Amino acid sequence: MSSNDKITLSNGLRVLHHQDTSTQMVTLNVLYQVGSRNEDAEHTGFAHLFEHLMFGGSVNIPDYDTPLQLACGDNNAFTTSDYTNYYLTVPAQNIETGLWLESDRMTELAFTPQSLEVQRKVVMEEFKQHYITPPYGDIQHLMSALAYKVHPYRWPTIGLKLEHIANVRMEEVKDFFFRFYAPNNAIVSVVGNITKEETWRLAEKWFGKIPARDISQPLIPQEPMQTEQRRLTVERDVPADVLYMSFPIASLTHEDFHCCDMISDILAAGRSCRLNRHLVEERHLFTSIDAYIQPRIDPGQLLICGMPAEGVSMEAAEAAVWEELEHLAAEGINAEELEKVKNKFETNFMRERANRQKLAAQLAFYEMLGDAAWADQEVEKYRSVTEERFMQVYKETVLPEKASILWYMKNG
Repeated sequence: MSSNDKITLSNGLRVLHHQDTSTQMVTLNVLYQVGSRNEDAEHTGFAHLFEHLMFGGSVNIPDYDTPLQLACGDNNAFTTSDYTNYYLTVPAQNIETGLWLESDRMTELAFTPQSLEVQRKVVMEEFKQHYITPPYGDIQHLMSALAYKVHPYRWPTIGLKLEHIANVRMEEVKDFFFRFYAPNNAIVSVVGNITKEETWRLAEKWFGKIPARDISQPLIPQEPMQTEQRRLTVERDVPADVLYMSFPIASLTHEDFHCCDMISDILAAGRSCRLNRHLVEERHLFTSIDAYIQPRIDPGQLLICGMPAEGVSMEAAEAAVWEELEHLAAEGINAEELEKVKNKFETNFMRERANRQKLAAQLAFYEMLGDAAWADQEVEKYRSVTEERFMQVYKETVLPEKASILWYMKNG
């Protein structure tokens, strides 16, 4: 993406454009730079609640979904720890319906007691169904609190406590909206069969008159470097034990991030990778094991999670994982192993770029990080990682003193 494919309106709204004449559709993506990272410990779950409230009616449009459905469109949204993302797809000739809907709810929500009560109940039910009632539901809360001590990443996007959503007041909702849901805190990307000139004209028409707002953000406390291993053991009414291990990794914009991202793939991307091959297929110590990262604006986490096989103690299971991690540190990786991971990343990344909806989200995401053009450089950044560089970052990251370890054990 070149600098000619984006503009900034006078109110601070950044607008990105990518034309695709192979389709008759247009995707409109609106990213707000607010997530659970922007909450405080006494008022959590607000960013996710707002994902729901944004569909509860705006100042001039009481019902968001009906006009979009009449325009043959569909939509969805998601919340992360760092941002909230809304997207819709409509036939190209109906793109103004989408712009009208998004600009009106960026201007001001309806803020009706009914909407707040409906969405509050929806979110509380989601909290119960996914984080309280099901087996293993509280693992995300436990691991977040174990890995972070001062940063807002210490709670998941759903929130720290159910009561925080149950007790939310209308004035708090309004304050959150006007602090973060502003054109100067948003990025709009438009991808599909629409010209750049038309995109600029319509963006100015529908968003240009929305006033910029004061984005008041308290200083986010940065997590101190972890220097001692943290451990937690809990017992729950679950069918089997689970082992979780996490390690701090570089932030999304750090030069080490791409190496950190590759660590999880080297360890556990597919059945032939190290942890699965050695601990599941050969030694039968685990029934399943995986590794993945949580990529974030501030330092994220590398996580390893596995379910020990019947009869295998948690001590033996954890020892086996450390053995594999230490073996990788001692022996290193080979060129074929690294190339396999690079090929996998490139294939998945380019597949996403071929999807209009995912491309729109991708462009907004990289613009949030600093520049939408960075998306064009991602494959090369992974391709340029050498065996030596990978091992250097691995040895600095996967250390016993940086580990947070959860033994999640069945009762009895």
